[in-house]
Amino acid sequence: MQCELCGKNVDTLRYVIIDGARMAVCENCAKLGIPAPPPAEKRLQEVSLKRRMSKIDEKIFQSMNRVLVPDWAERIKEGRIKKGWTREELSAKVGEPVNAIAKMENGDLRPSDETAKKLEKLLGITLFQEVKEIEAVSSSSSERRGLTIGDLIKLEKEKGMK
Repeated sequence: MQCELCGKNVDTLRYVIIDGARMAVCENCAKLGIPAPPPAEKRLQEVSLKRRMSKIDEKIFQSMNRVLVPDWAERIKEGRIKKGWTREELSAKVGEPVNAIAKMENGDLRPSDETAKKLEKLLGITLFQEVKEIEAVSSSSSERRGLTIGDLIKLEKEKGMK
């Protein structure tokens, strides 16, 4: 489990109130707050939430590793022209209104992922690119982990001192 304040992975968490917010924190961070009892129904919620989220997280993170290429609008227009299709013809094949196709080609309307996949297949173009994993590193620690609330508080304090 992860401390909600510093982000450290620990076996057990303690519930404390820090600035009016109930938080699950590690033993070191617990010193910063007032002890609070864990919510009675919290354990049941955690179990069912973990089951649901494990399935959802996998799908979400799989879809997050691909993004539209920066020149997606031009690629759509060029692909349509190479096929010799009008906007009306492409519209009928994709199942989108003609004005939506026009807006996509002008870069005014981002196609949904589903529509982008259809366009890729129909036009023989590539609209998605793989994204490299980006990991935030705390400036105060050599340990590689994501930013936590504690890190943000430290950064704000450092800004205030300058």
